[in-house]
Formats: sequence, C-alpha cells, structure tokens
Amino acid sequence: MPAAQGNLRERPVTKAAHAQRPASGDDGPESSTTNGRTGQVRSACETNDVTEGDAIKAVQNPATVESLVRDLRSLGLQPGMTVMVHSSLSQIGYVSGGAQAVVEALLEAVGITGTIVMPTHSTDLSDPSTWSNPPVPSAWWDTVHKHMPAYDARLTPTRRMGAIVECFRHVPGLQRSAHPTVSAAAVGPNAAKLVHGHALECGLGETSPQARLYDLDGHVLLIGVTHANNTSLHLAEYRSAPSGAAETMDASPILVHGQRQWASYRNLVGDDSDFKRIGDEFGRTGQQRTGQVGAALSALMPARAAVDFATNWMATNRTWTTASHK
Repeated sequence: MPAAQGNLRERPVTKAAHAQRPASGDDGPESSTTNGRTGQVRSACETNDVTEGDAIKAVQNPATVESLVRDLRSLGLQPGMTVMVHSSLSQIGYVSGGAQAVVEALLEAVGITGTIVMPTHSTDLSDPSTWSNPPVPSAWWDTVHKHMPAYDARLTPTRRMGAIVECFRHVPGLQRSAHPTVSAAAVGPNAAKLVHGHALECGLGETSPQARLYDLDGHVLLIGVTHANNTSLHLAEYRSAPSGAAETMDASPILVHGQRQWASYRNLVGDDSDFKRIGDEFGRTGQQRTGQVGAALSALMPARAAVDFATNWMATNRTWTTASHK
C-alpha cells in the first residue's frame, strides 16, 4: 500500500505541509494547500455560508442535469475527455437535485469514453498534536491517536471538499487512490491510471493523480472556484522547488497487511497563497476557456499548460523556504 500522507487534517494544501484545521463545511472543498488540522491539504474549494435560500434568490430558474450539461458543453467539456473537477455547489445557484444532479451532468458530458476525477482529501487522518483551527486539548492527543481509524478508500469520508465531491465518492465503479490525506477518486476508462501508485511521500508530487492527469494530457475544470483551489498547482510546486526546499514530516493511520499502524512520510512545505495570482496570469495567456455553469463562473484548461505555466512562474517569482530556515 502506498505510503501515507500525514499532518494534513487542517493543513490547507497551500502551505505545503502545515496549516490549520478548517472548520468543517459541506459546500466546497478546502483550498488546495496542505493546511490541515495538522497542516494537510486544504481541499479544493473554500467553504462559504451560502444558504439554500440564498441560492434560490440568486437565480431566475433552477439548474437541471440537462441545463448543466449544456453549460459544460458550451465551456468545452466533450465526450472522451479526462478531467479533474474542483467545484462549489453553492456557487452554481439552486440545482434541482443538488450535488447528485451536478455529478450526473459531469458524467453525461464526458460520456462513457470520458473520465471524471476529483480530489477526495481526508485531512482528519493526521497527528492530533499538529491540529489547529481549532486544536484539541493536549490531554486528548493520546486517545485520538490510539483510536483514529485507518484510512479506507471505500469508507473514509472527505473533509471540507464539498457536497459534490462527497456525492461523487459513491458513484458505482469509482476507484480511489490509497493516500490517507490527499487521495483522489475517478470514474471512467482512465480511472485506474489516475489513482494507481499514489505513494505516501510527497503526496501531491510525481506519484499523485495530478501527475497522472498531466501524463494523460487531461484537463482541469474549475466550477465556481478559482485557481486557489486548483490542486494541480501543487504538482508545479514540486517541480519548481529548489534542492533543499523545506519539508515536513506528516503521519497518518493506514492498513499494512490488514493491521492498523501509523506511517510517517515527507511532504514539501508548500504555499498556495500565490495560486490565484498564478491562475489569473495563466488566464491571460488564452489557454483556458471561461463561462458559466449554472450561476458559477467556471474555467476549463489543459492540465499540462496550467502546470507548466505555474512551474515556470514559481521558479522565477517565488522565494522558497529552505530546510535550515523553516
């Protein structure tokens, strides 16, 4: 089983390895950083406080599976595509059928020859002593550590990834990667290629589903979120980080030969604070298409183009923290 990724419960995918544990919510994924409770991955969408009543007031007509498919096709999503989706249900406005309707629309848009993949992060599976926002009492650490269930690709829920992701996790035939904190799940002909071999160490780096998406010349779809939630930009961090860039040690409970045990693993200390800026500048290159999906401003782009742009941008503009200056 691949190594596990640790310290991610609250760590947004942004400060690569340490971040705070965000409060749970069910509208959108957390940011893409590793901000977890212990510094894990923020997920993919910021949670917001939009209510169902707000969603009704925001639109003239409810979105439906059929209308969402039309919107996705107008944006450029076509049968046969392999696409990683980051989304916020509340930004779409009122949807007849809610998250289920969005999932059905995505699957219909790419058809049986296409593949949908989504980050399914579970940053709760990390060392409680590293949690923040909020922390738990230190007197609880031993109990939480001792009794936290091991990661189970079928059973472990997502944390702050949003209603669409949690609904997608139940699609028949779905395959989910083995990483305990920054997994991804996929349905379609390329699902196994995307999720197989996801190692514990450097979980958003070269063994990640994001790297396999790049290899497959797939696309990234942002529905109601910005590049701040684009987890593929973490791959760019790994590719642009200089030798000696600061790393963190994380830990998570996993199953090894059927036995629960805690596994420790390294992660780059990442920072997603510049992801939106990078995405804005990438958008001006003309390599992404924008449009509306329901009421949500959305964007579709080739994963390779976005990652290559971000890799070059980071190498030129970032000041990296080194191991001796963490």
